[in-house]
Amino acid sequence: MVLLVLIALVAAALWFYRAPIQGYAGAGTAYSARVACSCRFVAGRDMEDCAKDKLTGMELVSLSADEEAKSVTARFPLIRADTAVYREGYGCVLEQWQD
Repeated sequence: MVLLVLIALVAAALWFYRAPIQGYAGAGTAYSARVACSCRFVAGRDMEDCAKDKLTGMELVSLSADEEAKSVTARFPLIRADTAVYREGYGCVLEQWQD
């Protein structure tokens, strides 16, 4: 019974704070994708080294690079993913958001 009450409280808190969580996830993934893309395809560093550039609080954001497409995707689990693509002459730019 206590477990059910605890689950209900966590679910209610997540529902109440859903807008700020989605906002932070969106900002975190967009920022991380753009910075990691520049790190990888402009500066030429490897992805393990680029992951060190994430700001404090972004531990849940994961990064993956597509070497062929010259892009980096940042994901916040179950909430958001953003991709930045290297474009000659422009550097790394975010793909258009689909919100």
